[in-house]
Amino acid sequence: MSRVPGTLTRFLLLVLVTAWLVCRGPLPSIASRTPPSLASLSAQTMAAQADQYLGDLATEAGFSGAVLMARQGKILLSRGYGEADRDRHLLNTAQTKFRLGSLTKQFTAMAILILQERGILTVQDPICAYLADCPARWQAITIHQLLTHTAGVTDFARLPGFRATMGLPSSPAETIARFRDQPLEFLPGEKFRYSNSGYVLLGAIIEQASGSTYETFLQDHIFAPLQMINSGYDHNAGDLAVGYRDGLAQAEFIDMSGPFAAGGLYSTVADLYRWDQALYTDQLISQTLLHEMFTPFVPIFNGGGSGPGYGWFIGKAGDRPMASHAGGINGFLSLITRYPHDHILITILSNREDANLAEIQAQLTNILF
Repeated sequence: MSRVPGTLTRFLLLVLVTAWLVCRGPLPSIASRTPPSLASLSAQTMAAQADQYLGDLATEAGFSGAVLMARQGKILLSRGYGEADRDRHLLNTAQTKFRLGSLTKQFTAMAILILQERGILTVQDPICAYLADCPARWQAITIHQLLTHTAGVTDFARLPGFRATMGLPSSPAETIARFRDQPLEFLPGEKFRYSNSGYVLLGAIIEQASGSTYETFLQDHIFAPLQMINSGYDHNAGDLAVGYRDGLAQAEFIDMSGPFAAGGLYSTVADLYRWDQALYTDQLISQTLLHEMFTPFVPIFNGGGSGPGYGWFIGKAGDRPMASHAGGINGFLSLITRYPHDHILITILSNREDANLAEIQAQLTNILF
């Protein structure tokens, strides 16, 4: 999720580039410093090349963030680059906390599937069974359609006046009220259009169905079981990296109550590795539901077989199955990419909203493959 219109444009571009990567294969080499192309590299060589590339990028282009690469359950590279706080000259590390933006959505989707696993709801349920004062126009919408961005609910981040309210506290009910009376953009299930509003509604459904707050449910059922001790819901706390608009200015303030289940979480690359590893197991949900999470339900591009799953974009890079998602919020960008058949993970978190994470991901993919 992104809040400032300029950041929103960059984030949506990153989502589209990520979706193109998923659906069409890996990008060509476009970085100014391209890693060597070798048929086979040792883990140590891969790590050294990636570290050299990222270190040069930090020095020459101001990259600021943290990166983790893993293969077959082994971490190849896990470290920070640039500064988490320029005023205090604090360096980024693998334990630095970054706002996730829309990477939050995969945790929201997992919470829904945990509730389904426990028989509390199903993704085919109508959303109005869980929402008070549900508008008549939402009666046909299902939880599945919110998860896959096919419900037609207007994205509140694109509404006029959004920027004027982003710095103010907003309960889930108050955020929903901002788009509740908007007409649907299309009939539910008719097509795909990315919507933060859908995931805000999913957060409200999680709270109503579980009898717990969204924050507490994720803490109790995802973060604590996976020992993700540096992940959680952001209350505008001061122990995260400082988000920057560019090389000089801090990003505009946003009250993190607004993004909610669409973009309100923070984490570290080290914790996201724990998350990735759990997705190969049935620790959180059954393999049947994990298969649903990583099923591309709605083709984004022609050819089929690629599109949104539950909190992920699913497709292929070349002939390799791939799941990926981008995130963006004031001062931060994030990107997570999984190659499940190869058990490969690339996750990039940045505290500069002008970073080109799609380019970085492409270069790291070149090194790994």
